Amino acid sequence: MTPMQSSEIKQALEYFGRCRKRVAEANVGLSEAQWRFQPAPDRWSIALILEHMVFVQDRVLGPVRELLAVAPAPSADRDPQVVDRIVLEKIPDRSMKAKGPEAVVPRGELSPAAALERVSRNYERLSEFLESTPDLRDHLLEAPPLRFLTGGAHSSMDGYQWALTLAGHDERHVRQIEEVKADPGYPRS
Repeated sequence: MTPMQSSEIKQALEYFGRCRKRVAEANVGLSEAQWRFQPAPDRWSIALILEHMVFVQDRVLGPVRELLAVAPAPSADRDPQVVDRIVLEKIPDRSMKAKGPEAVVPRGELSPAAALERVSRNYERLSEFLESTPDLRDHLLEAPPLRFLTGGAHSSMDGYQWALTLAGHDERHVRQIEEVKADPGYPRS
C-alpha cells in the first residue's frame, strides 16, 4: 500500500476549491433566459452544462469509486506524475471535443439551483473521498477520457487521478459556460 503524500492531498484540495469557486462564480446572478440560452441547437445551455457536470460527478463518486475500490494495483514501474500532469493540463482544455456516454448527457431534468447545490455537495463528497481513502494510488482503472486525450498513449488512472479529473472536467465546462456567455446572441439580462 502506497499512502497518499500530504502534498498531493493539499494540492488536490486546493484544486477542488478553485474549481468549485469557478463554477459558483460562473453562475452567479443569471436570469432564466441566460440559463436556458443555447447558442445553437446542437450546443448546450448553461443549465444543461451544469446538469452534465452533476451527472459526471455522480458517476465518478458512485460507480467509478466502487470499481476503484476493487481495481488492481498499478505496475511498480508506473510513474503517476506523468498522468497527473496530463490530467491537470488536458482535461480542462477545450480544444479537443468529445462526446460522453449517454448516461451523462443532460436531459433538462435539474433546475440550475438544484444542479448548483449538487455540485457543491459533490465537492464535499470528493474532498471526503480524497481525505478518507489513503490508498487511491494503489488502484488503477481504465479511463476512456484519458485514452481519448492521449490518443491511446495512456489508458488508465489511479483513484487520485480520477479525483483530479472530476475537478478538471468541471473547469472544462466552466470554460464552456464562458463560451456561451461570449456568444453574440447571449441575453444580457
